[in-house]
Amino acid sequence: MSDKSKIQPFSAPKGVPDYVPPQSNEFAAVRNTFLHQAQLSGFEHIELPIFEETGLFARGVGESTDVVSKEMYTFEDRGGRSVTLRPEGTAGVMRAVIEHNLDRGQLPVKLAYAGPFFRYERPQAGRYRQLQQVGVEAIGVDDPALDAEIIALADRCFRSIGLTGFRLELTSLGDNTCRPQYREALQKFLFDLPLDEETRRRAEINPLRVLDDKRPEVQEMTADAPLMLDYLSDSAAEHFEAVKGYLDAMQIPYVVNPRMVRGLDYYTKTCFEFVHDGLGAQSGIGGGGRYDGLMEQLGGQPLSGIGFGLGVDRALLAAEVEKAQVGDGRRVDVYGVPLGDAARDQMVTIINDLRRAGIRADMAYGGRGLKGAMKGADRAGARFALVLGESELAAGEVQVKDLAAHEQHTVGLTGLVDALLQELKA
Repeated sequence: MSDKSKIQPFSAPKGVPDYVPPQSNEFAAVRNTFLHQAQLSGFEHIELPIFEETGLFARGVGESTDVVSKEMYTFEDRGGRSVTLRPEGTAGVMRAVIEHNLDRGQLPVKLAYAGPFFRYERPQAGRYRQLQQVGVEAIGVDDPALDAEIIALADRCFRSIGLTGFRLELTSLGDNTCRPQYREALQKFLFDLPLDEETRRRAEINPLRVLDDKRPEVQEMTADAPLMLDYLSDSAAEHFEAVKGYLDAMQIPYVVNPRMVRGLDYYTKTCFEFVHDGLGAQSGIGGGGRYDGLMEQLGGQPLSGIGFGLGVDRALLAAEVEKAQVGDGRRVDVYGVPLGDAARDQMVTIINDLRRAGIRADMAYGGRGLKGAMKGADRAGARFALVLGESELAAGEVQVKDLAAHEQHTVGLTGLVDALLQELKA
């Protein structure tokens, strides 16, 4: 046995999914569809660094959150600087808006982004250490109509990939005029409970975090805890009612969940989450909210903002549960089948011309016979197969096989590209 036979192959890191064909095509379709919906709403693309200064997330996300205290991938670079793989997108977008003075122009600043985010969590179905999200942020205007637009965009994203079995949960987390009173009432309630030391410390820093505790015994103890919706100021309550009114007008169904707690500290006022019960424990497929004090907290103007993050991984799982067709399922539109060396040489040029015309095209390589090449056309999901042999070359034409209709006809080589463009439109 050679030494090479003993080499063990590598595997992806724990909690980091690979997306390979055909699922990778569906993954890309989900991501691209979400981004397209954002573009339809006037959002422009922003490309963010994969890592940032650790202090950005500690200050922006909140040191009491599990994200910052337990889940961040933080390390020291070769220059002795503490950097962190981005666990979420909003803080990075806000940093970029401040740094590049985007907030000095037309408001709101509307930005969309996509890519991987990193959290050291216990891996399970739909919960990964490298998670994929599409996010949007609208910064600079405090308007309930903008809140409703963001929520409607998220709803449209999910429906555009065929999802129907989800629900929108909605609440308000108040503003700086009513949150202090609620915080005092909630802490008073919590400090009378037999909390363990760590949970009591969390109640001192951010009592809302305790309501987000997933342990059954803690949930039971906090079942009668005061609710933020009962402490809203007049302005915060008016804002929330306006958001609900806009959603009603757009016929977007929702349920009010007064116990909703998001996992990040910067949220204020409108807060929302999309839930899909077909995913089990990890039922959230996306969510977001308003963050009125975040820009100032990061050294910028005292401007408000609202945004969301939609889980591409979880949306794809939800589509599988609902058996929703995501994307068209075809790798190419046209597949070339050359029979012989001379036909292969001609087919290379044909396929290149098709691609130049914007047609997705591929061909059989390696001198495969007709039967094997046609199997390749089927696997590629091609609508048309082009069969080119010696007789077709001599006649200056190609056989065009419609694989769906099981029909075929011949087309001259000189007019082939235009003919296929017309047939693909039909």
